[in-house]
Order: sequence, then structure tokens, then C-alpha cells
Amino acid sequence: MSLYTAKPNPLLASYLLQLSTHPLRTKAVTTATLCFLQEVLGSNIAKMPVKKPASSAPVLLHLLARAHVDLRAVKMALYGFLVSAPLSHYLVGALQKAFAGRTGTGAKVGQIVANNLLVAPIQTSAYLGCMAVISGAKTLDEVIKTIKAGFFAVIRIQWIASPLILTFAQKFVPVELWVPFFNLVQFVLGTYFNARVKQLRLKALAKKDEKDKEE
Repeated sequence: MSLYTAKPNPLLASYLLQLSTHPLRTKAVTTATLCFLQEVLGSNIAKMPVKKPASSAPVLLHLLARAHVDLRAVKMALYGFLVSAPLSHYLVGALQKAFAGRTGTGAKVGQIVANNLLVAPIQTSAYLGCMAVISGAKTLDEVIKTIKAGFFAVIRIQWIASPLILTFAQKFVPVELWVPFFNLVQFVLGTYFNARVKQLRLKALAKKDEKDKEE
């Protein structure tokens, strides 16, 4: 059984063609766009306070600020284009090549285990390191501390979600549609976690302000 039984619409067909002819470039542009949107949507969902530009600033800057389009969103797009997409392209590509043509249960389990033990730790470390830099880390020591502090919290979520998503893809999604499928799943989950982290941060700041007022 497959989710992809009918002829794809023209936009999807065009995207798949670009993915086939220019895989890395297409993945980089796609990931950059989705990372940018995750940051913007996460800020809007969490109702983060808007950093207002100067009153003399152009109207466009005021509109962008209201939509939470700021420097962090641009940095997230650069992370998606320069780090996340290339890393995923080569790691997942190597994983698919290693298990190409193998459809047995053992091969499927092996693919999931290899993804969890080899691919996920590298992607998690790269993600946390880049988030540290984007958040203002200026030294290698600060980056390493961020990776150590958040590694197991993030990897546990991946170890739970990744096997379920990969098993679903193995059963119902054709290999040629894996990239858009995983992009969609990561976008939804990424937006949720982005908004959740921002909401928790706002609550923590609110509690701190209350304590400061009481003192």
C-alpha cells in the first residue's frame, strides 16, 4: 500500500524533477525556507513580544517586525541552507545507498538502528552547535557546553519519533517521495517545538519578573 498511487500534481512533479536533477541545491533551498518559516511561525504562535524598530524606520521594517521576521529568522535560514540540508543530504543518502534494494524486515530494522545510532547523533550535535552560535555563543567552549547540555534531551525525542516516522515511510511512502515527506514531518514538529520552547522561555521570564517585583 502507498500514499502515492495517483499521478502527482504539476507542482510536485516539477519539484521532484528538480530534486532528481539538482538534489543538493533543491534540498538546501527547501530546508532554508522551512527553517525560516519555523522561526517566524514559532514566534507568532508563542506570541513573542515584537521588537519594534525605530519610529523613523521604513514601513517595510515595521511590517516585518510585526510578522516576527528578524535577524534570527535569517540566521535559521542560513543554518538550513549551509548546514542542515547538506548534512542530511550526505548522511541520509549514504544510509539509503547502504540499504538500497533490501526490503526484508531485517534490513528495515537495520536501517532504523543505523539512523538512530549513526545519523541522528551527528545531526543533533550539529543542530545544537549551530543553535548555540545563533543564540550568541562566541567561543568553542560555549558551543560544546550547549551540545553537552541538550544532547540527550534532543536525541531521546529523535529516538522515539524517528523509528515511527521511518517505519511509516518504509511502508507507505515511495522512496522518491521520502525527501518531501520527511521535510513536511520535520517542519510540523520543528514548528511545534520552536513555539513550545519560546512559550516556556516567556513563562520563565514572567516568573523571574514577578520574583524581582516581590523582592
